[in-house]
Amino acid sequence: MLLPAVHGAFPDRPDAVEVTGRRLSWEQLGRAAGAVAGRIAGAPAVAVEVTPSLETVVAVVGALLAGVPFVPVPPDSGPIEREHIRRDSGAAPMPPVDLAAGTDPHERQADPEAPALLLYTSGTTGAPKGVLLPRRAVAAGLDALAEAWAWTAEDVLVHGLPLFHVHGLVLGVLGPLRVGSRLVHTGRPTPGAYAAARGTLYFGVPTVWSRVCGDPDSARALAGARLLVSGSAALPPSVFAELTRLTGRRPVERYGMTETLITISTRVDGERRPGHVGLPVRGVATRIVAEDGRPVPADGEAIGALEVSGPTLFTGYHGRPDATAAAHTADGWFRTGDAATVDAGGMHRIVGRSSVDLIKTGGFRVGAGEVEDALLAHPAVREAAVVGAPHADLGQEIVAYVVAEGVGPDELVAFVAAQLSVHKRPRRVHLVAELPRNAMGKVQKQLLG
Repeated sequence: MLLPAVHGAFPDRPDAVEVTGRRLSWEQLGRAAGAVAGRIAGAPAVAVEVTPSLETVVAVVGALLAGVPFVPVPPDSGPIEREHIRRDSGAAPMPPVDLAAGTDPHERQADPEAPALLLYTSGTTGAPKGVLLPRRAVAAGLDALAEAWAWTAEDVLVHGLPLFHVHGLVLGVLGPLRVGSRLVHTGRPTPGAYAAARGTLYFGVPTVWSRVCGDPDSARALAGARLLVSGSAALPPSVFAELTRLTGRRPVERYGMTETLITISTRVDGERRPGHVGLPVRGVATRIVAEDGRPVPADGEAIGALEVSGPTLFTGYHGRPDATAAAHTADGWFRTGDAATVDAGGMHRIVGRSSVDLIKTGGFRVGAGEVEDALLAHPAVREAAVVGAPHADLGQEIVAYVVAEGVGPDELVAFVAAQLSVHKRPRRVHLVAELPRNAMGKVQKQLLG
């Protein structure tokens, strides 16, 4: 059983699921989703424009009950992206959802390898690829996080994240349905909405936590929460420190991808170190390898390519066996495309995407994140993104794009050089008004330059 909450496994409550002030009990959700399941049974897949609404929650639950792959479509996607998702997935449109409809919920698909979700990647290296996530991956991932975070039916999860990514949809909607915790989706992740929700468990991306820190009264209202979880991008150490100061809670950081769900996390009872995402969750194994495939030293400094295996992984890219094969090693490990380090205790630090965040300059390998953190330590700097640019002599040179006031490029170069090795200093610093970000707050480095 993938979603015990809609089958009466937990005591019902009238406010089990709340989205922008509208509420459903577990029973109401289950019966409305059961009606949806009856209408879409047998469809190859269903596509849904996922708005922050109770209708979206009922739609995804109905698809899972029917054993029909759920295809979320971002509400801000353009016509080309929408048409690609529709044609590539072969999905039928979801019929209108009636919250008052009622049919007893029944899960028609018990095969753990059957696809539960078909999520499309961001498409930064071509047309978006459809990621097939089986039911066993969803179950394994959520159970592992429930263990790592001591997440139970006694919790109240609060977030305002988009529902077309792993963070907002799998963790943020299916998680409560599996562990039985109450869900409060705030519509938008504003500091005031988070403060008013009075949750025990909060999900956010770094931009959300930065804005929470910018509203001290709202931040202090989160002091009663058990866990503040940050993901989808690296949390700047300065935000980690300020959030800790204002709330008295050291945030939990974690790592995952659409293809892997969440594979690494700090634990409720473990060390929470700024800039580090923790240890592999239950059932997951990781390894960090050099370009020749050999393991890199577990010294917390050596950078290599992160590879993952375990039950939370996807089954493949829809209709793309070539891409699926290319994403795996000969012995079956998934190539994440991220660069990372690990120390002797197994604590992982994500350097960034190997393609853009691992900079090879003058014979050195430099992680963009380390330079970004150094820049963010300057009191005048609000945001920073570092990339490698082609250089005739060095191979690549370090270039920084910085949002700051009252400071010049030369001063910032000197500031970094005083903190890090000289070869890690930016060769060029561009002062910009803002950094390009996607809906999850990740900087789109391919747009810089």
